[in-house]
Amino acid sequence: MTNDIIPTTKIAIFRNKEIRKTVHKNEWWFSITDIIEALTGNERPRKYWNDLKKKLIKEGYFEVSEKIGQLKLQAPDGKQRLTDCANTETLFRIIQTIPSPKAEPFKRWLAKVGYERVQEIEDPELGTKRTRALYKAKGYPDDWIEKRLRGIAIREELTEEWKNRGVKEEPEYAILTAEISKATFGLTPSQYKRFKGLKRENLRDHMNDLELIFNMLGEAATTEITRKKDSQGFMENKETAREGGEVAGKARKDLESRTGKRVVSRGNYLEEPAARKALTKKDER
Repeated sequence: MTNDIIPTTKIAIFRNKEIRKTVHKNEWWFSITDIIEALTGNERPRKYWNDLKKKLIKEGYFEVSEKIGQLKLQAPDGKQRLTDCANTETLFRIIQTIPSPKAEPFKRWLAKVGYERVQEIEDPELGTKRTRALYKAKGYPDDWIEKRLRGIAIREELTEEWKNRGVKEEPEYAILTAEISKATFGLTPSQYKRFKGLKRENLRDHMNDLELIFNMLGEAATTEITRKKDSQGFMENKETAREGGEVAGKARKDLESRTGKRVVSRGNYLEEPAARKALTKKDER
C-alpha cells in the first residue's frame, strides 16, 4: 500500500511462506533472501545468500552479479529498502545450488507465477482476479475484499497523479502518504501499524471496513484537490495531501461524534482465518 505505503511490492505465497516480488522490466522479480528462507528455513538468509554468491562464482557462474538487480521492496519495518532480486530464469540457476527437498516443487511454483505475469500483460483483469483469490484464500470476507481492491485502484490513481506532477517515488510518496494518514486518522502509517501490533505486514490489509472507507476517501479527495489546484512538485502536493486527508478526517470525526465509537481500531487480521471475520467487531478504543 505501502504505506503505510502501497509500494510496488507484491506478495506471493509458497507453502505458507511469503515471497516478495515486484514488476521489473515487465516481468516478476523475486526477493532472493525470501526464497532462500522459504527453501532452507535458515534464520540468516542474507548471510546464506552472501556465501551462496561466492559459491556460484567459484562454480563458474560469473554473470551472477550482472543478473541480480537491487530493487526497492517493503522491508519488515515498512520502509522501502534495496533488496537483491532476480527474475525466474536466474532464480532457477540459483535454486540448483540450494540443497533442499522443496527445490523441485518450488521450481514448478516459480514457473507458474512467472507465466501468470505473461497472462496479466495480455489480460490486466487477471491480476485483479488473482488478488481477489489470494485474499479469499487467506480468509477475508467478500465485502472486505471488494473495498480493498477499490482502495488499491484509488491509490494507483493518486500515485499516477503524483508521478505526472514531478513527485519522486521515494521517499516523497511516503511523506505525502503520511500527510494524508495523519490528517485522516490522527496517526502516521508507522504509528498506525504500532497501534495495531503490526510489523512487516501491510497496514491496509489489516484495516476494517470503516478504516478502509476513510482511507479511500482521504486519497480520493487528495486526487481531486490535486487536479483542481494543478499542484506541481513535492511541496505543493504535500499541501494538497494534507487538505485531502482533512476532508476524510472531518468526516471521520463527525461519524465518531454521532456513534460514540472510534473509527481507528486495534483489530487486525493476524489471527487464524476462522477468526478474521470478527475483525470489525473487535475493540475500537
